[in-house]
Amino acid sequence: MASPSPLTAPTPLRVTKEMLRGAEQLFAIELTDEQKQMALQNVNSNLERYETLRKINVPLDTEPATRFHPALPGKRFNVKAVTFKLAKIETLNFNSVEDLAFANVPQLADLIRNRKIYSIDLTKMYLARLKRYGPKLNCTVTLTEELALAQAAEADREIKQGKYRGPLHGIPWGAKDLFATKSIRTTWGAEPYRDQVLDYDATVISRLQNAGAVLVAKLSMGALAQGGRWFRGMTRNPWQVEEERTGSSGSSAGPASATAAGLVGFSIGTETLGSIVSPSSRCGVVGLRPTYGRVSRFGAMGLSWTMDKIGPICRGVEDCAAALHATYGPDGKDLTVGDVPFNWSPETPLSRMRIGYLKGEFDQQQDAERKAIYQAALDALRNAGAKLEPIELPTFSTAALRIILVAEAAAAFD
Repeated sequence: MASPSPLTAPTPLRVTKEMLRGAEQLFAIELTDEQKQMALQNVNSNLERYETLRKINVPLDTEPATRFHPALPGKRFNVKAVTFKLAKIETLNFNSVEDLAFANVPQLADLIRNRKIYSIDLTKMYLARLKRYGPKLNCTVTLTEELALAQAAEADREIKQGKYRGPLHGIPWGAKDLFATKSIRTTWGAEPYRDQVLDYDATVISRLQNAGAVLVAKLSMGALAQGGRWFRGMTRNPWQVEEERTGSSGSSAGPASATAAGLVGFSIGTETLGSIVSPSSRCGVVGLRPTYGRVSRFGAMGLSWTMDKIGPICRGVEDCAAALHATYGPDGKDLTVGDVPFNWSPETPLSRMRIGYLKGEFDQQQDAERKAIYQAALDALRNAGAKLEPIELPTFSTAALRIILVAEAAAAFD
C-alpha cells in the first residue's frame, strides 16, 4: 500500500496580517476579520500584476491617459458630417402588431414613417411583452409605462404633422439601469441603490428622447456593472432560460436579453471590459462597443473613468448605426468625447474595406462547432468582397491591466 504524499507547504504570504494592520492605521480604516482575509488574498495576488506592469518598458515620451484620444498622431478623419440614411428596404408585411416584436429598426422605422403602424400600438405591444416575459428572464428593473405612452403619443402627433425626427422616431427602446433618468429610479443593479432616484437625465437618455425614441424600460445589469447578477438574481438568456449559472452574461445583461427576446426595439448598454460584447454574443444579438470617447458618459454610473464606453445592443448592424448616430459626439459635459463625425454609408461596397482579424484567436479554437462558426464569419466577409488581413496583438498578460479597473472602481465607490 502506497504511503500518502506529504502535504505541500502553503506559499508564504508576502503581505502579512501585520502589514495589513499597519495599512489600516495609515488609511484610518478598520476591517473585520472576514474583510482582512479577503484583502490579504487580493493584495497578494495583485503583487504579480504590479510586477508584470513594472517590467514593461514605457518610453519617457509616453504621456499618461489623463485625456486619452485613441487616434495616433497625424491620423486624419472625415471632418464633414454627411446626412444619415438607412439602406433602402422592402416594406415588411404583417398581420398584427405582435408580428413585429423581432423586427429590426429599419423595418420598424419604415412602417412608422409611412404610417403603416403607430408608435402607440408598437409601444403597447412591447410593454405587454415586457410584462409577460420580463419576469421569466429577470431582465426588467423598472417599466417606464407612463413616460413611454406619453412619448409614443407625441411621436405619432409629430409624424402626422410632418415632423419626422429620423429612424428612431417612435421606436421603443430599453436602457441599462445605470443611466440617470429624471424622476425614475436608477438602481445600478445593486441593493443599496435600489430606490435611488436622480433629478436629471443622462446625455444618452436626452439625446434619444430628442431623436423621438420611446423609453419603455430600465433593464437589468450586474450589480455595479459586474457580471449578470443583480439584486433580484441572475438575468436569463432567452435561448436557455433554465440555465441560471451563466445567464445572459454581463454586465449589460438586461439589454442583451430583452433585445434577443423581442421585448424592445433596441437597447443601450455600456462596456468597461466586455460588457457589451459578451452578453451580445451569449444572447445572439448585435452589440457595438464604440471607441472610447465616442459617446458622452454624463449621467452614467462610472466604473472606470479611463475604460467606460457606451453603445447599442440591437437585432441588426444598421440598427446599431442608427442608435450610435443619435447618441455620439460632444455634449460639453464629458471632456473625453471627440468631435469627429459618424458617417454611415450603407451603399459603400465591402470591396473598399480592409478588415483586420486576430488570426491567433481564430486558429486556437478547439471546439469544432465554434471553429466552423468562426470560419463561416470570415468566409462571409470574403465572399462579400472585403479584404481580410490577419493581425496579432503584442504578447503580454492583459490581466495585469485590470489593476486600472480595480483601482478606479474602488475610488468611484469609496
